[in-house]
Amino acid sequence: MLVLEDLYVKYGGITALRGVSVDVREKQIVTLLGSNGAGKSTTVKAVAGIVPISSGEVLFRGTSIRGLPAYAIQALGLVLVPEGRKIFANLTVRENLVMGAYWNRDKEDLKRTMERLFATFPILEARYSQYGGTLSGGEQQMLAIARGLMSHPALLMMDEPSLGLAPLVVAEVFRIIREIREEGVTVFLIEQNANAALKIADYAYLLELGNVVLRGAGLDLLDDPKVRAAYLGEIPSQA
Repeated sequence: MLVLEDLYVKYGGITALRGVSVDVREKQIVTLLGSNGAGKSTTVKAVAGIVPISSGEVLFRGTSIRGLPAYAIQALGLVLVPEGRKIFANLTVRENLVMGAYWNRDKEDLKRTMERLFATFPILEARYSQYGGTLSGGEQQMLAIARGLMSHPALLMMDEPSLGLAPLVVAEVFRIIREIREEGVTVFLIEQNANAALKIADYAYLLELGNVVLRGAGLDLLDDPKVRAAYLGEIPSQA
């Protein structure tokens, strides 16, 4: 569904991505792991049309989207839930959700979509008229995810959805990610929480300093000694 081919991104004299190639297949959860500065966020921002691509290709459903503006990419069904949530603090929950489908003028569809999302995110219905800036961190993350789903995406890119959240909230976020995939939405998940991400991922890529250094099925990488030592804090056993 989404294919990145030999992707390079440069910021001035700094090369942030060095030939990244990723294949996100339809109706799967694919996760991109790595530490701070590895290039994870740069990858999804490049796909979403937020940062320019120096070289390489981005294909969505077999068609190049490199160079398209961000709004055009979203209209194709490729939606980013950004790192740090980026909700509109001075808008209500309802207004934030409507902004997620700003191009949709079908009021009945908006109403049906919102009602369906309230079944998944009941806390948002309870906070319907509350300003986004007054919500807790976990509630804001739920709002950011729901806002992304308002546009009926075929593929949802999620950048660090568990960042800064309490463990119980993190567990709920990952439950919702599984539910989103079960409803037929493909998920490209950017995460530092390797343990949680690999448990739900169909396939995973490990990024270091702008390079993909390891790839494989999620559970295979979860059992990989190098991954467990570097990202799960385990000390490799001595032979």
